[in-house]
Amino acid sequence: MPRASWNDVVIADSETTQVVEGNHYFPPDSVNWQHFARTDLHTSCFWKGLASYYDIVVDGKRYENGAWTYPSPKQAAEQIIDHVAFYSQVKITQ
Repeated sequence: MPRASWNDVVIADSETTQVVEGNHYFPPDSVNWQHFARTDLHTSCFWKGLASYYDIVVDGKRYENGAWTYPSPKQAAEQIIDHVAFYSQVKITQ
């Protein structure tokens, strides 16, 4: 079961993630939202669409823009709508 942790705290845990371009995208109901704060950063992917970012906050430590999601992905990426992925400082175990 894929599990995402940062600063020794599990921030997402799911039996079913979507793997896209080597990144595990966790379903929204598997994310521990108390550790996330939306940021103003947005980036664009030509085939997935517009990404929105979150800071990850655990025990007073902040990983700025460490997670992202596609709230309205393009049709080719619709399987990851609202799923959350993480940069490499977040440990993904299976």
